[in-house]
Amino acid sequence: MDKPRTPWWRSRWAVIALVVAMLAVAGWRALPASGSTDVDAADIQTGEVARAAFEDYLPVRATVVPATTTLVGVMSGGQIEGLLTQDGALVTKGEPLARLANPELRLQVLSQEAQIASQLGGVAGENLGIQRSRVDRAGQVSQAEYDLIRARRDLDIRQQLHQKGFVSDAGVKSYQEEVDYQQKRLAQLQTGRAQETQITATQGALLDATRARLQNNLSAVRGSLDALTIRAPMAGRLTNFTIQPGQTLAPGDPAGQVDSEGQWKLEADVDEYYLGRVKPGQQAVTSEGARMTVSQVLPTVTDGRFRVVLTFDTAPGQALNRGQTLDLRITLGAATQALTVPVGGWLTNGGSSAFVLDLGGDHARRRRVEIGRRNPRQVEILSGLTPGQRIVTSNLSQVEGDIINIR
Repeated sequence: MDKPRTPWWRSRWAVIALVVAMLAVAGWRALPASGSTDVDAADIQTGEVARAAFEDYLPVRATVVPATTTLVGVMSGGQIEGLLTQDGALVTKGEPLARLANPELRLQVLSQEAQIASQLGGVAGENLGIQRSRVDRAGQVSQAEYDLIRARRDLDIRQQLHQKGFVSDAGVKSYQEEVDYQQKRLAQLQTGRAQETQITATQGALLDATRARLQNNLSAVRGSLDALTIRAPMAGRLTNFTIQPGQTLAPGDPAGQVDSEGQWKLEADVDEYYLGRVKPGQQAVTSEGARMTVSQVLPTVTDGRFRVVLTFDTAPGQALNRGQTLDLRITLGAATQALTVPVGGWLTNGGSSAFVLDLGGDHARRRRVEIGRRNPRQVEILSGLTPGQRIVTSNLSQVEGDIINIR
């Protein structure tokens, strides 16, 4: 009778062959794929691709600055004779801040005042001449009117005597001629008076204009002495007022500035990525709840950043000081549903590609993606990913291949 045949799985050589094959497969799987990079699982972070509400806002840290700043300029040069206030003081509009000494200017002002006073005297003399001419002409007209009245009275008497036969026709004629002469004389004087009145009125207007101009010049000349006193251009807090007695200042030199007290605005430097998205009129809110509006966007980019100016719509919830920083959020658009992934170091190279994990989570392959808007927590995905996928959100910019093996 034949001996039963031993099953193959009980064969020692079969078992050894099977173990060797399994070890070979495991070893093959353990070897990194061509062009892949091993990464420690503890060194990476991942995030899920999901369709969620995307909050379109920009967080910034802004600096408190005065709403209005006006430079304190020097109108007339000179040497500082004395300071009337100090840096940091609250001042009112027009308040004297410092006095300048300028002897040469004072002599020049005295000379110009004398010249203008002489010209004003000449104008006054011409006005006096016009008034005298008017008085003389009025006297001549009055005398002519009186002479006409007397001539008519004499003529009337002679006419009555002529009617009674006491005076001849020749005796009446001479009186009639006297009346005619006085009438013509009065008419000529009245016509000349009217013409002279028009001429003198024009001359008087010119003289009045000349006198006003000379008086303005005199005020300006005297005002140049007042310019030796440096005054506050507006009410507020005086800053950068660092001039010292004895210092010489030229016209136009800055002597400090006055900042609006209690009226503030914010200035923030924003990454140039948002240059086309931040616009005047957009709303913002500080961490304390104060509402603001973007009032100005300065598009000049310096070191990769541009400047934004914001004004308060509601009172800030705290007392502010110049140079203080506030955290705020600028609303760029309304919240909308979008395909999003978490932000992270994977955006270091611009977010043009991402490593997508496989179902087992042991490998991740590079995939080209297109991103849109972003906020501090989310990035909008326009193409390249689908909901439910997971990507590596850590910075893998040093990985040159398209596959990573997560160990």
